[in-house]
Amino acid sequence: MESTLGLEIIEVVEQAAIASARLMGKGDKNEADRVAVEAMRERMNKIYMRGRIVIGEGERDEAPMLYIGEEVGICTREDAKSFCNPDELIEIDIAVDPCEGTNLCAYGQPGAMAVLAISEKGGLFNAPDFYMRKLAAPAVAKGKVDIRKSATENLKILAECLDRSIDELVVVVMKRDRHNELIQEIRKAGARVRLISDGDVSAAISCAFAGTNTHALMGIGAAPEGVISAAAMRCLGGHFQGQLVYDPDVVRTPESEKWTREGNVARLKEMGITDPDRVYDAEELASGQTVLFAACGITPGTLMEGVRFFHGGARTQSLVISNQSNTARFVDTIHMSESPKYLQL
Repeated sequence: MESTLGLEIIEVVEQAAIASARLMGKGDKNEADRVAVEAMRERMNKIYMRGRIVIGEGERDEAPMLYIGEEVGICTREDAKSFCNPDELIEIDIAVDPCEGTNLCAYGQPGAMAVLAISEKGGLFNAPDFYMRKLAAPAVAKGKVDIRKSATENLKILAECLDRSIDELVVVVMKRDRHNELIQEIRKAGARVRLISDGDVSAAISCAFAGTNTHALMGIGAAPEGVISAAAMRCLGGHFQGQLVYDPDVVRTPESEKWTREGNVARLKEMGITDPDRVYDAEELASGQTVLFAACGITPGTLMEGVRFFHGGARTQSLVISNQSNTARFVDTIHMSESPKYLQL
């Protein structure tokens, strides 16, 4: 899968990032997301594959673009039988977030990126459009920290694993009212907190890389992004756990007010999830034999530069992680839309 699709999935996230970056700082998050979606779909539909979106732009609202269940790739066309060889056909599941951090892009803030994860059919957890309690940590803490333990306990364990004092640790938390008690506990334990407004996929992945000054991600964020984070952490060997949050009283948002606890439990049962309180690890959320993750920076972030435009083209930086080759590749690409006067270095 990696040798067949590796370069093409890089181009998918690159095209989405470039499209979205043209609207960076213009204050229109919906349009930034829309153009990223269109660019991502257009490029995916040129790939020789039969792909199915298992995490996309919408579930309950049946969003019109890259929705859950949508099929993409050349071999999904009506005339595919005439040119797609069933013996060579690659069938994959795809999780996408064409503009992870739409607000970050719209207001020119760091950390927006285009991301996707792929695996063979059935290899990615079909996450409902719920929230998820998350815990990410470096590989040395894998299986030692646990989402069922308190933040204080996990910080003590993490400090021991990293051979650091707790006051040297940095924990990323989404700046939300629901996290006020968590933030207080982390600070009381002695660790430092870095608050982010959006974009917890980047924060989760950063835990696996030394030098990012990110040692843990804690708190509640969107479940679909949790699966994408888990795919990357599965490939990197990092620690990731997720637990679905199905009680709307835990996460109070305009969207959650439309749903009830009982209704959410019923929805989970329909999806085959009989234990709504189960804690999933990265290997369960991204269980496929082959898992690939790709991201391209839209705005500058901890791991990647954002898109930089110059006369006649653009420059992007992407990250591709594979459990097949056990690699994490940073790809620097110059895209020439016309004959440039010079190449931007």
